[in-house]
This record gives sequence, structure tokens and C-alpha cells, in this order.
Amino acid sequence: MTGQPRLAVALGDGGDPALARRLAASLSLPLLSQPGDDLELLLLVDAAGPALRPLGPGASGPVRCRFDDAALRHRRRGGHNEAIGRALAVGRTPGARIIDGTGGFARDAFVLADLGAEVTVCERQPVLAALLAEALAAAAGADDPWLREVAGRLQLVAADVRTLPAETLAAADALYLDPMFPLGGKRAASGKAMTVLQYLLDDDETSAGGLVEWALAQPVRRVVVKRPRRAPPLGGRRPSHSLPGRAVRFDVYPNPDHDKTQRE
Repeated sequence: MTGQPRLAVALGDGGDPALARRLAASLSLPLLSQPGDDLELLLLVDAAGPALRPLGPGASGPVRCRFDDAALRHRRRGGHNEAIGRALAVGRTPGARIIDGTGGFARDAFVLADLGAEVTVCERQPVLAALLAEALAAAAGADDPWLREVAGRLQLVAADVRTLPAETLAAADALYLDPMFPLGGKRAASGKAMTVLQYLLDDDETSAGGLVEWALAQPVRRVVVKRPRRAPPLGGRRPSHSLPGRAVRFDVYPNPDHDKTQRE
């Protein structure tokens, strides 16, 4: 898909009218009472909060950005966070400072914060950034002390990671990238969240490869790139090693000059 999707805000059952108006105004989107036939994606505000819902024949259901769902709690209890934590050396670096350069729905960023890292989440797509801001605000104000604590270690930057100040990049321990999987791949064909990301983002392997090249030139201890398990290294850059997850792997690129540069 090329270009931006035809998108509007709509108020659903039990939704907060003030929130719908605020999102429509901040994103310069129309606020509709009924979705039109020319729309591809709806930013729906209902009783459960904001959600993105693809429209049209065969469209998936609404996708929400939230950190209090059962899937994240199951992921935490089931020990599924070990690979990403080891890849980013979170356990070896207390209070590790991680920059997530491709925030998306920020589930990996939340996991890293839960493991103890301080995470800066960058999201350049305005609609996704707005959903992330709402989700983080909800987590920070939740009754659950765990949610509040983890949310306190997440900072959202609604901008391209490449616009971060040099001093912010230099202070980070690691830079994490999770580019979209190829549109023709099995992962792209499954999952409501991936479908929504395909509507909103126009990344391809070439642009993602360019992002990796930029990341490898930054003064961080390591760059970690999330890839499908059988996909080639992004941009053709072979990592020093990879850590496998259940359906993905984490390619690790240490920066041997980091400590030397920090001492100079």
C-alpha cells in the first residue's frame, strides 16, 4: 500500500466525546458520526478507549494500544522476555537506557521497561504516537502499582528516531529496531496489529535497511534488530550473533568502539 490511508475519527458506544474531539483536532482528521465508504481505517473511540479498525470486506476487528491486557501479563509470567532482554543486555546493565526506534504499539518497549530498562520510545507516525500517548497515560494513572511503575520507565518521543539530539543517542546503551516484516511474508498476513501497521506505514526492506545503516553509525554500545527467524539480515549487514525467539530472532550488532569513544 502506498500513501496514507483514508482515515477518520468516529465515536462508538460509550466513547468519550471529548477524547474523540481532541484526537480529531490534534491529528487533523474528520470526526464522523458514520464511517463513509471511502474510508480504509477508522480511529474509533468507544467505551474501551481508542482503537484502530480497518474497514471494508474481510477487515479485521479493532486493534487497541494498551498495556493492561492479559497477553502482556502472560508473556511476563511465561518467561517469554528472556531473548529480547539478553539481546539488549538489560540484565547486565542495571537501569539500561534503551532507545526503541520503531515504537509501533510499544509492546516490546513495555517488556524492556518491565525488565528494568529506561526506554525512550520513538514513533514517527502521528496516529500511532497519539494512541501510545493515551496508553501510557492510562498505565501511569492505573490502580495497578506494577503498571504505574513500568509506565514510569517509558518516555514517548513522537518523532523519527533520527531526529533525536546527539546527546540523547550518545547517552543510550542500546538502540532497538523492529521494522515491519515484509508485506508478502507469513507474519504480515497474520495478526490484526500487523494489518493495521501495514495501513499506516509505508516502510519496505530498502528504507528499513537504511535505518539500520544509520543506527550502526550511532555511538551506542549495541544495535539490536528484530527479524523473522528465517529472513536474511536486514540491509545485508551480518550481526555478530543472533538470539532466537519463538517466531523471531534478535540480531545483535555490538559497537566495539563505544567504550573507547566514551573514554576519549
